[in-house]
Amino acid sequence: MKKILLWSLGGLFALGIVTVVVLTFFLGGIVKAGVNSFGPQITGTKVELAGATVSPLTGTGTLTGFTVANPPGWKNEQAFTLGKIHLSVAPFSILGDHIVINELLIDGPVFDYETKLTDSNIAQLLANIDKFAGSGAPAAKNGKPVKFEVKKFRLTNAKVAIGVVGITTPPVPMPDISMDDLGSKEGGIEPGQLVGAVMKNVGGSIITVGKDAVLHAGAAVVDTAKGAVKGATDAAKGAVDGVKSLFGGGKK
Repeated sequence: MKKILLWSLGGLFALGIVTVVVLTFFLGGIVKAGVNSFGPQITGTKVELAGATVSPLTGTGTLTGFTVANPPGWKNEQAFTLGKIHLSVAPFSILGDHIVINELLIDGPVFDYETKLTDSNIAQLLANIDKFAGSGAPAAKNGKPVKFEVKKFRLTNAKVAIGVVGITTPPVPMPDISMDDLGSKEGGIEPGQLVGAVMKNVGGSIITVGKDAVLHAGAAVVDTAKGAVKGATDAAKGAVDGVKSLFGGGKK
């Protein structure tokens, strides 16, 4: 009897472990599929999430390999990569129409900022997101539009690589960004509104950092050019003085 009880308990324990593992991959698969299918509708460009794991017990998870492509007409294929994304979701809320994210941390993203005088790739992405925000949200199984609530958003250790006509700068650090209670007062906001709110903040910081880097790079180019001109002028003056000395025209 004792052996049967132990076997039963052992079987239940093993079943519990298998269930947790299956649900972890199941929930991660939902997140990955949702991002890859719905992301392009928001940005108007290719969006790809390589992997996602979410614990059904704690709601914590990690997303990896998240990339967003540039709109057509820009040099680089990708507009940005988000490195690792750590999140804490209210367990099983992703199965309903009101998804509650307790914390969303993006660590080590790299943004490729390209600009052509009055336009930039980031500005075009923001325009695409604004356009989508007014087109409505996808519906959950119950027919209601899916809404999100993010209680804490953090973006840390970000870098911006700048590409401008004639000027290329190495990646420069971007200030950390913190945003709280996105959609909390409204009882949740639609995906386009959420992405728009975050990207307007992030995009503004990218553009500011990019402009500063370009100005510094431009000043460095001007200084280098001035130095080259001065060096050439000094060299030419030295050559003239040398010729004069050969023909007795130098100073005594």
